[in-house]
Amino acid sequence: MTGCQAELVAQDFDVYIEDTDGNVVLDKTVKSHPNGFIDLWLPREQNLNVTIEYAGKVAQSQLSTFEGDNTCVTTMQLS
Repeated sequence: MTGCQAELVAQDFDVYIEDTDGNVVLDKTVKSHPNGFIDLWLPREQNLNVTIEYAGKVAQSQLSTFEGDNTCVTTMQLS
């Protein structure tokens, strides 16, 4: 069996997510798994603004959770 491996294993990331009305959906620190990825369970049928911070670097993106949307996002890069 094969899988993906990200670079930052078992690291803490500050995650902040809000909906398009500015309501906070998530504001917490999460630890990456042994494969370097983090799991986030988000409410369905919403457009969300996502900010992830680590060691002074930031990744921001708009994600949506409607039927047919991707459930695995690997395009957010810290800069």
